[in-house]
Amino acid sequence: MTSNMIHIAASGTKAARAALDITAQNIANASTAGYVRRSVTLSELSVQDSVGSYGDISQFGVRVAGIVRNADAFLQSEVRRTASDSSRADTLVSGLTNVSNAVETSGVYDSLINFQAALTKLTSTPTDSALRANALESGKTLAQSFNVAAKSLQSAITGMQEGASDGVSNLNDLATSLAKLNMTIATDTDPASNSATLLDQRDAILEKMSKIADITTTFNANNTVSVQLGGSSGPALVSNITAGTVTMATATSGAISFSVGSLPATLSGGTLAGYQQGIAAGISAMDDLDTQAQDLMDLINTAQAAGVDLNGTTGTAMFSGTGAADMAVSLTSGSQIAAAPSGSAANSMNASNLTSMLSTMSTDKTSGNLNDLIFQLNSAVSSNTTTRDTLETIASNASTALASQAGVDLDTEAANLVRYQQAFQASGKVIQVANTLFDQLLNL
Repeated sequence: MTSNMIHIAASGTKAARAALDITAQNIANASTAGYVRRSVTLSELSVQDSVGSYGDISQFGVRVAGIVRNADAFLQSEVRRTASDSSRADTLVSGLTNVSNAVETSGVYDSLINFQAALTKLTSTPTDSALRANALESGKTLAQSFNVAAKSLQSAITGMQEGASDGVSNLNDLATSLAKLNMTIATDTDPASNSATLLDQRDAILEKMSKIADITTTFNANNTVSVQLGGSSGPALVSNITAGTVTMATATSGAISFSVGSLPATLSGGTLAGYQQGIAAGISAMDDLDTQAQDLMDLINTAQAAGVDLNGTTGTAMFSGTGAADMAVSLTSGSQIAAAPSGSAANSMNASNLTSMLSTMSTDKTSGNLNDLIFQLNSAVSSNTTTRDTLETIASNASTALASQAGVDLDTEAANLVRYQQAFQASGKVIQVANTLFDQLLNL
């Protein structure tokens, strides 16, 4: 009986010691990013039909069955999903803001209004050289504003392309690390000691990957994980111990696309999707700006050809270029502005050609179209900012739920310390009682 008591008590001290060690580990890593709270699982030791049994079962105490990570797979999946959505939205808002600022801060709208105002003043006194010079300078300022807007837009697009390229590089590094970690997990010879730490590292990598791109995960029986890029039908990025390579292609338009090997990947989440969508918005804005610049040049150059300048000569093109980036003023003197209609003599006070041009600009809503572009870009920033804020709240709630379930609560761990210490002391007391009983038996 006394040997049974000693054996049972000894197993109890070992179990309590293991629980104390795990509690200490939890406390030490309370602030460690990615650490998942551990707990010890215990099981009763008993052997049927043994000598010295009570009834049919001999009691041998307790054993440590394993170390458990207190992480919920669903909550972890939700953290990855919501983080992916939030990262995409945040990256998109940043890109849209840069695109919007590129057009608005260039001053192109104000320059167009000033150019129209300068031409309107010239209609009152078309022979005034100062008014002609002012109109020409306003045209130069307008062209330069289009140049600045195009350059700033291209800079915003290039910045997003570079950000996406860096994201691809980081994603490939993470995929390689995950494949190596899969190998370590699969070949781990001491899972009871190492598994929890390795799985923490695995889950941390998955969370980082999800912020770069939306991923689909498949967890295997040996705790390794396979990853597909995009949805469940997307290409395999990590398959057991093999990592694929993500590549980014840039079209002549500037649009970007992704693939793993020869298989295309369609992304809807993560920073890569945000960059992709932001670049698309930037290209659309550039196309719109180019169209408006070209339409404006065509309108004014057509009007120039329909009239005569101050010297009575048929007007020549005021602007040259194929779009916003290379728009420039071709005229060298304000006297070359064809304010008068065709057939008019030199120094004509008839500015009907210029008036007709201004009327066409008003009918075509030249300034209104440019203002609409700016308004659309600002509206896109505003609406996507609202979406981003909502998604960030959802992601934060998901992280809070996971932290509540898997994180370390110091109050709980402090209570566990007391509980396991008492269990350890109680098992020690049982050993003392067993020794006392054994001594009493010897003295009989």
